[in-house]
Amino acid sequence: MNRREHIAAMLAMAAALLPAAKLRALEAKMEEADPQYGLLGQMMAAPGKRAELAAILAEGTGQMPGNIAYLIGEDSANPDAIWIVELWDSKEAHAASLKLPAVQAAIKKGRPLIAGFGTRAEFKPVAKAGA
Repeated sequence: MNRREHIAAMLAMAAALLPAAKLRALEAKMEEADPQYGLLGQMMAAPGKRAELAAILAEGTGQMPGNIAYLIGEDSANPDAIWIVELWDSKEAHAASLKLPAVQAAIKKGRPLIAGFGTRAEFKPVAKAGA
């Protein structure tokens, strides 16, 4: 998957996951943002624990300096998998987020529910398109 496809996939996931008001807010934020670092990753939850894991990740990632977008979506083909799409001001901002108390707490709380990891890709956003 190339960079353009990563951005398009992130926006498509946002459109599918977010209520209209939140999607408009994300689009407005994206208009002003200049993301320099992105991540796309698949995480496998323990059987039957996907919704619980997604909720834990969502509660621990509300306020992260340098984060432009953090989207969690359910994999349509695997009932235990989630996809996480992240856009950041910089790779350093992402690394710093992993040290935040709320993120550390979410990692600790969610770790027992994680069965493994799938595809992971780092990318540099190069283009953005409106819906």
